[in-house]
Amino acid sequence: MANLVLAVLTARRIARNAAPLACALALGGLVVLDAAERLPDVAAGAALLALLALLVHRARRRAAAIEASALLDLEVGALLIVATFAAILRVDGSLDGDAHAALYVVIALVSAFARPGASVLVALAAAALEIAIRSAAAARGAPIAWGAAAQHLGFMAVFSVLNAAILRAEIGRVRKASRTRLQAEIERLRDDARSYRLLAAPAQARGAASPKGDDERLARSGVEEIHQSVLFALRLLRESLELYTAVLLWQNDAGTHLRISELASDAPNLSEGPFLSGDGVFGAAITQRAPVVIAGLKPGYKLPYYVGPSPVRAVCALPVFEHGQLRGVLVVDRVEDRPFSPRELELIDEASRYAVRAIQNERVFVQLERAKVEQGKLYRAAEALGAATTEAGVIEAGVTSAREITSVDFAAVTLYDEAQKVHEIRAVSGDGGAELTGQRFRHNAGLVSMVLQNRHPLPYRGEYDEKRQVVFTRRVTPPPMPSIIVLPLLVHDRPLGTLVLGSRRRAAFTDSVRSTLEVLASHMAVSLSNARMMRRLEELATMDGLTGLLNKRAMIEVAEQKITAARRFSRRLSVLVTDIDHFKKVNDTYGHDVGDVIIKGLGDVLRRAKRTTDAVARFGGEEFVVICEETDARGAMLLAERVREELGRTTFHAAGSSGPAQLQVTCSIGVATYPEAGGTWEELFKAADEALYVSKRSGRNRSTAWSASIRSGSGHPPAPAGEAGAPARHEAEAPRRGAGGSAPPGAALPPAGGGHDGGASGKRASVRAPRAGAEAPAPRSAPPKAGPEAPGLRSTPPKGEPRSKPKTAA
Repeated sequence: MANLVLAVLTARRIARNAAPLACALALGGLVVLDAAERLPDVAAGAALLALLALLVHRARRRAAAIEASALLDLEVGALLIVATFAAILRVDGSLDGDAHAALYVVIALVSAFARPGASVLVALAAAALEIAIRSAAAARGAPIAWGAAAQHLGFMAVFSVLNAAILRAEIGRVRKASRTRLQAEIERLRDDARSYRLLAAPAQARGAASPKGDDERLARSGVEEIHQSVLFALRLLRESLELYTAVLLWQNDAGTHLRISELASDAPNLSEGPFLSGDGVFGAAITQRAPVVIAGLKPGYKLPYYVGPSPVRAVCALPVFEHGQLRGVLVVDRVEDRPFSPRELELIDEASRYAVRAIQNERVFVQLERAKVEQGKLYRAAEALGAATTEAGVIEAGVTSAREITSVDFAAVTLYDEAQKVHEIRAVSGDGGAELTGQRFRHNAGLVSMVLQNRHPLPYRGEYDEKRQVVFTRRVTPPPMPSIIVLPLLVHDRPLGTLVLGSRRRAAFTDSVRSTLEVLASHMAVSLSNARMMRRLEELATMDGLTGLLNKRAMIEVAEQKITAARRFSRRLSVLVTDIDHFKKVNDTYGHDVGDVIIKGLGDVLRRAKRTTDAVARFGGEEFVVICEETDARGAMLLAERVREELGRTTFHAAGSSGPAQLQVTCSIGVATYPEAGGTWEELFKAADEALYVSKRSGRNRSTAWSASIRSGSGHPPAPAGEAGAPARHEAEAPRRGAGGSAPPGAALPPAGGGHDGGASGKRASVRAPRAGAEAPAPRSAPPKAGPEAPGLRSTPPKGEPRSKPKTAA
């Protein structure tokens, strides 16, 4: 159904896109028919109106599009060609009249605005339409003027090619000139920003790309604010002191040149600079570090910032200082031959201090804005890391946040096992991720190991040389990049791993960026630690601490989900309840530590016997529960027998005071199947528990499948007599948990069809019942007599063929 819907939508999209071209083709056909036999005026007028309406619609869409597609260019060009041919035929009656020259204008126009491919197709369409019209006119008996046709086609090609070549070349030249001017303006702005200390020193000298993004935007706004403030001060000074020119020149970082920062003047012959710092009056003010005032200048006197003779008669050059360091020169002059008074010099000095304060204020503002941007990035990173509850989520959030802080082309997270001194690359983003993910390596002299050892980011300044430095190992290496930084992930000075970041841009990890990344790594380490604690808490809340299986609460949740799925999809589901026989005697004789090992052994047996889709849980004490999806009673009984036999073949060894002892235990199993035994978890568990007690009452070490006769009590055998000295816990609890009947000897199981068929589908299986008068079987190894508790128990599987079950008398 989805494929059909997709096909219909695709067909609709193709038809909608092809409709304008189809209309242009149909209208071109009408033009050819009109050339063969003149159409009625009404039909021709209707077709012309439709053509004009469609042309206006597509032309308006083309004009509104910023980047028009080639298809839209082709549509507009085809409609223009059809309209032109229709007009030529109506005006001249043929293609050999004077109106045919309009076609060349249309082709030139299309070649100017359309893409090259669309222009070629429009020219070919015009040629094809002309040939078709001339052929249609020949059907009326008019001769075909092939010479004129060839001439027209040649002119079409010439107009199309020349117009496209000349116009596009001019457009390319204008665009290139615009880009050059724009780049020059950007570079000038960056120079201003660096000279005002709004940006760091140029990184281009180290081969890095030009700074972009937030820093450049802040610098641009800061430079504009500085220019406005300085211009205000210069204009105010110029009007108050009747000056001709007031100009502030700023010194470059090397101190070799001066560049006009801002000026207020009506002089037409000002030089744009830059100027040497030692030129004329500039050099005198810089050398003396004091104001230089000159009056009575002769007309031929040369001032560096004027082109040609000086138009002024008095000039003052005042050095501009910032924190005691020379930063520039403020120069004022006037046409009147009147020296500057001490009061005027104070005003000029005040104006220079005002300009310096404006630059300092803007510098502080830019720094605050930059800090605000960085704090915003860190806030978003902390928010994303706080929301991540898994290791994978923390790693993904950390790498994404690092990409927001700086240009990152490669990122990897390693986790460190301090006990084994082993690093593991847990996640990689970028080139080579598939090969690096999951790699493990010992603690070595690489950057990752050294970072955790020194608790400090490496390498210095983030400059990486793959020939001299090793990140992971000699054979496990990241992609070649000029900039790599390895950051430690520490929590309370305890190493968790490292964050490895790489960039193809040189000097990508500057001091400011590195400090921000260090804060990010600190947040990331805390989030990783929290994710691990969260995972541990989940394990403690859902797993049994002794066996590593699900606990009772988690098993009930899983059981509800599996029963709901079985009910929805009409599938079988079986529940097995397993209990170790005479387990209290084991604890009383050997101790609880021995009992724990036996419980773990049964848990291992169940874990090996189950499928991936099955669930196993320890319900409490020595009782275990298994839930098997898509398994009927026969398959569940086969699984139960497999578990029972494997546990019976397992020998547990204990070292006691009287020497080594061997112990073999057995288990009893009850089986209940959905939906025969019940439709809810409570009903299924109760039915499996009833079947378990039938196994207990029938002599233990056996499996019983639930049937309706068990609950009704029919065919219930008498409870066997307990062994001498054997515990009778289940027998004592029978009234409380519900008595059940046992299946008669040789009772047939339900039909096969479950998942646990063991390859024996179609065979008959039966529940084993004790012979008449038989007593409950004793454990394979009688408990030792009185003696100290036996420590040091171990479990080993049997070797060779399974041994037959020894029989003991009560």
